[in-house]
Parts: sequence; C-alpha cells; structure tokens
Amino acid sequence: MNLDEYNISADQHADGMYRFILKNIRDEDKAKDIVQDSFEKLWRNVEQVNFLKVKSYLYTTAYHTMIDLIRREKRKDDFENVNVLDYSHSEQYSDISEILDAALKRLSDVQRSVILLRDYEGYSYSEIAKITDLSESQVKVYIYRARKHLKKFIGSIETIV
Repeated sequence: MNLDEYNISADQHADGMYRFILKNIRDEDKAKDIVQDSFEKLWRNVEQVNFLKVKSYLYTTAYHTMIDLIRREKRKDDFENVNVLDYSHSEQYSDISEILDAALKRLSDVQRSVILLRDYEGYSYSEIAKITDLSESQVKVYIYRARKHLKKFIGSIETIV
C-alpha cells in the first residue's frame, strides 16, 4: 500500500468506523481516539496491508482497540470502587479470645469437649461420637445447646468489637 492508497482508505472508511465504534461505546471522544489509533496502526503496517483488504484490517483493528479500552476501563472502575475497609483492620486491641475462653469455661465439660472438637478441631459428628462415647444425636444436641449458651453469654459480635 502506498501513501495515496492510505489517504483513500482514510477518506472511505473513517466515518463508517467512527459510527461503528460510537454505536458500541457511546462516547464521541473515545470513538475518535479509537479511529485515530486504528489508522496509526495501519500507518505503521502500511507495507504489510493489501489495499484490497484495508477495510477489513481497519475494522478489525478498531474493534480490538475498542475491546482493549473497555477492559482497561473496567479494571480501572473495579479498582476505584474498592472498599478500603475490606482490606484494612483497626489497630485496636480486642480481647475476644479472653471473652471466648470465659464463655467456654461456663460450659459443662461435655459441652465444652464437643464444641471444641467440632468448631476448633473440625471433627465430624460421627467422629465426635466415637471419641466421646456418645450417640451422634446426643453430640448434635450438646453442640446446639453449647452454641446457644455461647451466643447468650457473648451476645452479638458488634458489642464485643
């Protein structure tokens, strides 16, 4: 492709590309930038592009440039909408472990054992039943009652923190 063919391509396809991109992204300035970028890429590859296939090259380049722009803006929007509180913590001292220890001490020995085996160690109900020589239904009842007692003793987590 030579300079005259490049200029003819710009005259023939610039408006159509602009309308195509504008319909997709609905931003006039960005659409103009994408068309300009597409013609810049054509200029850099002018020797490799056949004049008979220039329309296809330009529209494909414009489309891919538009997709890249949309992806960049999406990442930028996602970054700007990050809630800082999700990734930070307060330096305040919290004695929640002391409160949990005090609450656990108020449980009966059986309740404390099954709740620790289930919630701290991660054993299944059947494994806890074998360890404690209780039936599986007894284990579930003890765990339920222990959790209910802990909830009543501690209250809501917001009051602790």
